[in-house]
Amino acid sequence: MAARIGNLDWLVELPGQFGLHAAIGAAEDALARLDERLRGNPFRDGWIARANFGEACANLYLAGELVHLEDLMLHDAETDVRGAPHELVRAHAVLHERRRIAAAAPGDWLARRLDAPRRQESPDEPESSPCPNVVDDDPLAAEFAVIDAAIASSSRLLRDGVASSRSPASAPIPGRELVYSEDWDEGAALADWRAICSQTDELAPVLAAAVAYETWCEIQPLQREAWMGSLLVADLLRARGKAQAHLPSLDVGLIAIPRARRRHKARATRILAVLEAISASSRAGLAELDRLSTEANLLRRRVGRRRGNSKLPALAEMVLSRPLVTGALVAGELRVSKRAALGMISTLGLRELTGRKHFRAWSI
Repeated sequence: MAARIGNLDWLVELPGQFGLHAAIGAAEDALARLDERLRGNPFRDGWIARANFGEACANLYLAGELVHLEDLMLHDAETDVRGAPHELVRAHAVLHERRRIAAAAPGDWLARRLDAPRRQESPDEPESSPCPNVVDDDPLAAEFAVIDAAIASSSRLLRDGVASSRSPASAPIPGRELVYSEDWDEGAALADWRAICSQTDELAPVLAAAVAYETWCEIQPLQREAWMGSLLVADLLRARGKAQAHLPSLDVGLIAIPRARRRHKARATRILAVLEAISASSRAGLAELDRLSTEANLLRRRVGRRRGNSKLPALAEMVLSRPLVTGALVAGELRVSKRAALGMISTLGLRELTGRKHFRAWSI
């Protein structure tokens, strides 16, 4: 893998081509403006929650699947009334991983993924027998030993974050070799990708992110989770200190770039497209932040002057901090009846998302 990637000597040919310096400056400026506005902003939590959903939908759009934002919100809130299709399940997986990466320390996901195989083979943690400390004459002790072994195995899987489908004990899935290569070493491929990223330490953070994304698209380290590339590149920007108040949304900007430029045969053009995607996503984030500010002013006018024990201002704050709310959620959070929750929602004039009479959800 490393021999096919080679080194980054081709980077010396990039400066000065196709206005690369201007693109780097525009991307860094837009990203810094968005991060600075989010720092200490009262609508930061609501913006981040909505950005996660938008990034998940954009990720699936780049893969050729169309997932509506409202459908993903309803599925995440467990208020959908029909079985989720495959693309919606994948979008929810992207949403879940983005939340995990944003909640962890910068670079933590990749470090745990690379260290997981070493932890499994570590001599300090020998594999225990299926039924340790079994007393032959005590059947109850044997049952407890089996339960303890199952708990220990589940704890290792949760800690390492590695699925057990690749273990020798798992039964092969017929036809899987037609889609995935069974001898693919994801740990080595991820290590190669991180080695390439380490060669960009002297570059500008946004240019380093563009090179990292271009390299990911070239080598595809993860066969089953190829969509992780944009999330890890966003985490790289956060690790380089360019985005400290949020996790950048790279896919939202990439969908604004024509596919002919994203898949151009010239590497410089592809990297320039990624830089423009960073600028586009940052500008979209600033526009969304302005929209939240405008909606907050409208909600404040609708709330008006209320009594001190009114729960309407708290509901206005809730809908700004969450992508959607339901009647049960409002009733539980504000400790009011379901009827009162529906009345307050009607007073604020929130937008109903489901179009049905029961199990409804609202948003701004």
